Amino acid sequence: MNRLCPLDNVRIVLSHTSHPGNIGAAARAMKTMGLGALYLVNPKSFPDNEANVRASNARDILERTHVLGSLEEALHDTVLAVAMTARPRDLSSRTLDARLAAKELLGHAAQSPVALVFGRESSGLTTTEISKCQLTVHIPTNPDYSSLNLAAAVQIMAYELRMASTETITKQSFAQPPVQSTLQTTRQLASFHEIELFYRHLEQAMIDSKFLDPKQPKRLMQRIRRMFARAQLEKEEVNILRGILSALEKPRSR
Repeated sequence: MNRLCPLDNVRIVLSHTSHPGNIGAAARAMKTMGLGALYLVNPKSFPDNEANVRASNARDILERTHVLGSLEEALHDTVLAVAMTARPRDLSSRTLDARLAAKELLGHAAQSPVALVFGRESSGLTTTEISKCQLTVHIPTNPDYSSLNLAAAVQIMAYELRMASTETITKQSFAQPPVQSTLQTTRQLASFHEIELFYRHLEQAMIDSKFLDPKQPKRLMQRIRRMFARAQLEKEEVNILRGILSALEKPRSR
């Protein structure tokens, strides 16, 4: 049985893309580096002939593209989502450079789906969208002209993912079979959906206990998301946390 290539578990997510040509160019950039999973969140126009033209011989990727109504749907079963951002954001998650982010993604893609998320051509990802990702990545550009086309950004990250994949394969070819520790073999990260359910549970518990005022939430949940994103919660850990919340809720329900 053939093992799944980690690149097959990497999905490129484009959120609210305005120009269909950029979708086609992104698909072409992906195919040149061996990526094939494209997810679109509320694109302005797709399918579109301009996308087909710009995709050239990568139309097969467009034909398999998932078009979804929300970022949550695109990330549903992923265990790691990395947000592309052109500038530092207040209260954003840990930021890596393109090379380190590619290695981080591939490390998890060997076992589970991961996502690389790109935002609007004009303004990038919103603060809310970034808060749903565990990491951010910034491509350093010329400070005098930092504008980077969406498809060009996809090409850069696709290249870094390709190089990280090649480096991993090369190391494995010359290395002895690794002896995995018990922790490595049993560690299973929680999916995006499982973590989102935990956040909803926690938020409701804080509202019920009067710790959080929903009319004046400030940025409490955003800070909490950042804190748990650094931890990269495992399935068992999420179950423990939700179990604690449920236990604390019982006296109030009585």
